[in-house]
Amino acid sequence: MNRDLITRLFRSFEALAHREGEVEYWLARELQPLFGYERWENFATLLERARTACEKAGQAADDHFREVTKMVSLGSGARRELADVALTRYAAYLIAQNGDPHKEEIAFAQTYFAVQTRKQELIEARLEEIERLEARKGLAASEKELSGVIFERLREHESFARIRSKGDAALFGGRTTRDMKKRLRVPKSRPLADFLPTITIKAKDLANEMTAHNVKTRDLGSESTITSEHVGSNREVRAALSKRGIKPEQLPPAEDVRKLERRVEADSRKLPARAPRLRKGKHKRDDKRPT
Repeated sequence: MNRDLITRLFRSFEALAHREGEVEYWLARELQPLFGYERWENFATLLERARTACEKAGQAADDHFREVTKMVSLGSGARRELADVALTRYAAYLIAQNGDPHKEEIAFAQTYFAVQTRKQELIEARLEEIERLEARKGLAASEKELSGVIFERLREHESFARIRSKGDAALFGGRTTRDMKKRLRVPKSRPLADFLPTITIKAKDLANEMTAHNVKTRDLGSESTITSEHVGSNREVRAALSKRGIKPEQLPPAEDVRKLERRVEADSRKLPARAPRLRKGKHKRDDKRPT
C-alpha cells in the first residue's frame, strides 16, 4: 500500500470520528465509501456479519452497534430522517475483519481500528507487519502448489526439497539454504522463510509460481528439467532485484514470523476488553449535509 493512500485514508478516518463523552465512534454511512463499498445494501450485509462476530466474541452487540436517526438535507432543500448506525472502534474493526480482504481500504481499516494510539507512523508499521504475514502465507501456498506439481510428475516427496535448495542458491547468489540459515542465525528446525524480509519472501513466491506454471505448460517430467526450470526462475527474479540494487543475500533478517503473528493476534484479542461502550438506546443526530 503506497504512502499517499495511507495518508489519505488516515486523515479521512480521523476527520469522521465523533465523540460522546470519552467514547469515540463513527457512523456507518460515513464509513461506507471509505471501506470501498458503493452500495449501502452491501455494506449493511457486512454490518450484520460484524454484529454476529461481536456476539460470538462474548460482547453485547448493542454496546458497539447503536441505531441512530439522522435528519439530512435533500437536494431540494427538504429534510428527512435517515437510519444509520453508530460504531465503536471495536465495531468498526469487526466490520473491516469481515470485509473483502483484497480491498486496500479494508486492509487499512483493519489496522487503523486495531491500533489504539492512532499515530500514522505506527499504523504504517503495523500495515508492514500484516503485509509480511500475508506474504509468508502466500509463499507457503505457492510451495505447497509447487510441491504437488513436482510430486505428480516424479511420484516422490524428497525431490521438492532438493529442487527448492537449488532454487535458493540461484536466488541468493550461490549461497545455499543452509548458508543463509547460518548467516541469518535461523534455528535448524525452522524454515528460512520465517526470518526473511517481505521482499525476499515475495521473490521466492514469484519464482515458485513461475516454476509451477512452466512445469505444467511445458510438461516437464524429470527432476533435472524441473530443477533447471526452478533455478532459471530464481535467477530471473534475482536479476530483476539486482537491477534495483537489491541483493537478497545481503538483506538483514526480519523478526520471527511466529512471534510477529502471536503479537498481532494478542493485540486483536485485547481489543474487545479495551473498547469503550456506547450509551444504550436510539439517538437522533442532525446532519446538514445533502445526501
